[in-house]
Amino acid sequence: MKVVLAGYNVDSAVLEELKKNSPPREDVTPETLSAAYARISRDPRPVDELRAAARAEVDRARRSNQSIIFKMGHHSVAEHAVFNFDVIGISRLAIEEIERFRLCSFTEKSQRYITLGADFVIPEEVRRAGREDLFVGTVKAQNAFYHCLYERLKPFVFEKYADAAANPKNHSILDGWAKEDARYIVSLATEGQLGLTLNARNLELLVRRFAAKGLAELRAFNSKILALAKGVAPSIVLFTDPSAYDEETYTGLAEAARGRETPPAGHPRRAGAAKEVVLAGFPADGDAAVIAALLHTVTRLSYKECLERVKNAGPSVRKDIVRPVFKRMEFYDFPPREFEHAELVYDLVVSASCFAQLKRHRMATLTWQRTDPRLGVTVPPSVLEIGAEKEFRAVIDRTNETHAVLEKEIGPAADYVLTNAHRRRALLKVNVRELYHISRLREDATAQWEIRRAAAEMSRLAGRAMPLTCLMLGGKDAYPGIYAKVFGRPPKTIPPKIFQ
Repeated sequence: MKVVLAGYNVDSAVLEELKKNSPPREDVTPETLSAAYARISRDPRPVDELRAAARAEVDRARRSNQSIIFKMGHHSVAEHAVFNFDVIGISRLAIEEIERFRLCSFTEKSQRYITLGADFVIPEEVRRAGREDLFVGTVKAQNAFYHCLYERLKPFVFEKYADAAANPKNHSILDGWAKEDARYIVSLATEGQLGLTLNARNLELLVRRFAAKGLAELRAFNSKILALAKGVAPSIVLFTDPSAYDEETYTGLAEAARGRETPPAGHPRRAGAAKEVVLAGFPADGDAAVIAALLHTVTRLSYKECLERVKNAGPSVRKDIVRPVFKRMEFYDFPPREFEHAELVYDLVVSASCFAQLKRHRMATLTWQRTDPRLGVTVPPSVLEIGAEKEFRAVIDRTNETHAVLEKEIGPAADYVLTNAHRRRALLKVNVRELYHISRLREDATAQWEIRRAAAEMSRLAGRAMPLTCLMLGGKDAYPGIYAKVFGRPPKTIPPKIFQ
C-alpha cells in the first residue's frame, strides 16, 4: 500500500509569495487534481504519475476537465477542487441564503460571543426606492437599544449567577449570555463575516442558484465569488447561468398557491398564536422500524421478516434488543445508522435568532418561509426580568411600521430591517439519529436558551411517538442522569461542566 498526501489547503498569501520567488508557472490550480483523478478510471498509471502529467500539461488538463464535465456529465470530478473564501461585510440575511447549501462548510462571526458595533448593510433596493433615511433611522434605533440592553443585561446576568461569577474564568460565558439576549433586537441587515469552504461542484450550484435570486446583495456576492474561482480554475466551474427551473419554479408555486392561504371557517389566524413546536408527522410504529433495521444488520433475514418479528414481539423483547445499543454509549456517541430508518417531521415557529442555529443541522431536511411579522416576536426572558419589555416592543413596533412601508415598495428586500426576534415558520424533517445529534448539542446547558427550549420539546414529542428508540435523548449535561435512570449506574465518561 502507498498513501500520498496529494494536496491540502494553503493560504493564498503563501501561494502568492511562492509564485513571486519561482519562475512563471501555470500549475498552481486545483484543476490538475480534478483532471488527474478523473483519469483514474481509464488510465492504468499510478495516480501520483497522473497528477504529475496533469501538472506538466495544464492546458490539456483543463480541456480534459471541460470534456468530462460538459460532454460526459461527470460533475463529480469537480469535487476534488476545493476553495476557501473569506466573506466580509455581508448581511445576516444574505448569510442565511449562503448557508442553504448543505454540502459546504461555514464558520461565521457569532453575535452570541462578539459585541456588535454599528455596522450594517444598506440594501441597494432601499437606495433605489429613496427610502434610505427611513431604513437607516430604524436600524440605528435598533442598534442603540442593543447597546442599552447589553449594558443592563450584563450586570443582571452576573448577579443572577453570582456563584459562577465569583470565578473569573466564567465571566466570558456570562458576558456571552448578556450579548445573546441583547442581539434579539438587531436587524438582519447587521454585517457579519464567515469563512466558506466548498468544492467546485457546489460552488457552481451556488453561483447558478444565486444568479436567479432577486436580492442585489446576493447578485453582487455571486459575481465576486465567480470571478475569483474562474481566475484560478476556469475549466471546472461551467454551468453558471440560471435556468428557468432556478428562476421560475417558486414563482410558479406562489402563483398556484395564490388565494389558498385563507384559513378554514372556525380557524382564524391570530398573530403570534402559532405553537412553536408541532410534531406534524411520524411513523405509526417508528420503534419497530428502527429495531427491525437493527435485526436486519446482524441477521440474515430480509427486512420484511425482521419487521414481522418485531411487530409480533412484546415490549420486553423490543427493549432487550434496544438496550445493548445504548449500553456502551458515552455522551459524545450517537446511535448507529439503523436509527436513520425512522423519520419525524416538525412544524416550527422560531425567531431568526433560533433559526440561525437550527439551519446549521445541514444533514436534516429544512425548508422555511420568509420571516413573518404576523407571527410576532420572541422576547428573551431576561428582557422581561429587567423590566425592558415595553422598550423592546416599542422598537419592534417601529420596525414593523418600517417593514410595512418597505414591503409595498421593494418586496422581500424589506426583510433586511426585521430583527433577530422576528419569527418565521420552518419545516424540519429528521431521522432519529440526527435528532440525537440535535438533542445532545442543543439541549445542553451550554446551548442558547431558545433553541434549547425547542429541542427539548422536539425530544419530548419524539419520546411519546417512539419511546424505546428515543430513550436516551437529552443534552450532554443531562446524559449521566439519563443513563443512570436506564442502566442503574452512571456512564464511564462524565461531560465537562459549563462553569469552572
